[in-house]
Amino acid sequence: MNTKYTFKALLCGISIWAGMSLGLTSCESYLDVDSYFYDQTNIDSIFQSKVRVNEYINGIATILPDESKLFTSSYFPFGMGSDECFASWADDYGKNEKDPYRHAAMALLLGDETPQSANYNNWGSFYKGIRKANIVLTRISECKDLSDMERRDYTGRTYFLRGYFYFSLLRQYGPVPIVPDKPFDADTPSDEASIERSTYDECIDYICSDMEKAAEFLPDSRTQQFQYIASKGAALAVISRLRLYAASPWYNGNTRYADWKTADGRNFISQNNDNSKWGVAAVAAKRIIDMGKYALYTTARTERTQELPSNISQAGFPDGAGNIDPYASYKSLFDGSVNAELVPEYIYYCNAIVKENSPQWLATPTALGGANGINLCMDLIDSYKMIDGYDIHHSSANYPYPDASHAGDPIDIAYRVSDGYTVNGNVAKVDAYREPRFYATIGYNHCIWPGTSYVGNDPVTNVEVTYYSDGNAGPLPEYPDNYNRTGYTLRKYINQEDNMKGSCRAKTFAVFRYAEILLNYVEALNELEGSYTDEATGITVTRNTEEIKKYFNMIRYRAGMPGITDAELNSRDDMREAIKQERKVEFALEGLRYHDLRRWGDADAAYNTKIIGWNTKARVNNRTGFYTRTIWDSERIQKRVFTQKMYFFPIPQTTLDHNAKLVQNPGW
Repeated sequence: MNTKYTFKALLCGISIWAGMSLGLTSCESYLDVDSYFYDQTNIDSIFQSKVRVNEYINGIATILPDESKLFTSSYFPFGMGSDECFASWADDYGKNEKDPYRHAAMALLLGDETPQSANYNNWGSFYKGIRKANIVLTRISECKDLSDMERRDYTGRTYFLRGYFYFSLLRQYGPVPIVPDKPFDADTPSDEASIERSTYDECIDYICSDMEKAAEFLPDSRTQQFQYIASKGAALAVISRLRLYAASPWYNGNTRYADWKTADGRNFISQNNDNSKWGVAAVAAKRIIDMGKYALYTTARTERTQELPSNISQAGFPDGAGNIDPYASYKSLFDGSVNAELVPEYIYYCNAIVKENSPQWLATPTALGGANGINLCMDLIDSYKMIDGYDIHHSSANYPYPDASHAGDPIDIAYRVSDGYTVNGNVAKVDAYREPRFYATIGYNHCIWPGTSYVGNDPVTNVEVTYYSDGNAGPLPEYPDNYNRTGYTLRKYINQEDNMKGSCRAKTFAVFRYAEILLNYVEALNELEGSYTDEATGITVTRNTEEIKKYFNMIRYRAGMPGITDAELNSRDDMREAIKQERKVEFALEGLRYHDLRRWGDADAAYNTKIIGWNTKARVNNRTGFYTRTIWDSERIQKRVFTQKMYFFPIPQTTLDHNAKLVQNPGW
């Protein structure tokens, strides 16, 4: 008998570990049977050595996606699939064999995504990670040379990984099947081994349970050598985000999904609005705040820091912005200026790619060695306030936003925002005297790209980039599609030294940062009616306006903005809009907007709005023509559509074909 062949057949026949029953593309592709056979026949040796156990857990971690790849060749649609931006070319979504899926999120934006497309098909790999995590949790007690501290750490890491795989599945597909912690017996019929999707709330509770166990075992902090491994704070941060999602209107009492039910009649999405979920979310965030470990990162003010307008508190941070450099404080979080271990705002983070396929590569003009491939929408640009905190539509006399007839007028006199960042005199009035986060995040017409790492003779340093049709960032004959349509691009992840023809600073991508926790807390408090007490921690929360003001203003002051007004604070509706606005700007182009729009139920309105930008078809000698607000809808890449089904990504059809109990997301 061919023992190996028989083993393969057995695996495919009984759906062991719920592999095929979970709807994976095939038994062979999911289980990687040769590797699985090796695993099973060598599993005993893994748990005889703590070195091998550690290696095995590290191997599970490699299945996690690289979340720094936000836009190009990414693992998720969350970056390019938001309403913030669009790619400069369409990729043909799989028709181009050389480069088929570089910006596949565009397929979702344009209504081309289908269950057959299988873009961002993470289903099989994430369940493989779950299976491997279950092996560790089931058998780690067999490893006798682990110390108690090591056993706790390894167990905590594995609970975190398992929970994170489920978390990743949930935020892409919605409710998913929760597989048994232990494998099915060999004689389990395949129909019994098939698993139905759990409800959304059941998934939330299960993942949070894993993260609670992880938090119990994991240390509060890691040494620099192991800084990328999850700590207690990382586990609690996942809980904070998930509890906020679960409390939000799309997942809490959403009657649009009244007919979407499990086989036994339970609703996949809760049909009753449970306001206490906001209390649960508030407590989840407060637990991290009470750790006293994390803080918003700030950089000290210098003589080269721009003066604050008189309406912004001059007190020292966190009571004002008087002693900090708002631009540098924010920019340093993303551009590699500071080593990760020195940033108390980072809760969970990873090394980021810096060259090809990186955000900085995608944003850099082709003439400077980049792809010129990301276009920011005017809706995002308009969300940035003036330097004194006034909205551009209601600007002050001190810092007026120009009317359309003077939008493109140059400011003529350059001014400094921070050490190393100057707004030059050719910049248009529409892009002048905006809040510091604008300059830390946005590349605009006549913006200077230093790129100081380049040491050759090409003119690619301290370049004043222009997006006119005949400007230096206009289309090149060899790359006719690689040009910016809207006149705005992304500079958030670009250091002053970065040069695609030279070198780039090493980067850290913050998957979770403390600013998110503070805004999670503020939002949950604002929505909470009455009070809520968590029995496990004893924490009681209410809509305490002083708490809301304190933590919301920390975000504002770090950005060099004025604090919230009493009128906004005393109105739940006004405060809700202020929070949405703050999250939109604070987390711009970090991959969070995709989820915020969905959990709030705002995605329909956001995506079904025409894309507006400047008229980049205008030439250099037609500055007025360039600075004309223009609807961009003539090319396929700009024809966005959004329907309710797009709130969840479709489950791949090949996955459904292997599991009769697995139902597709509504509308797909």
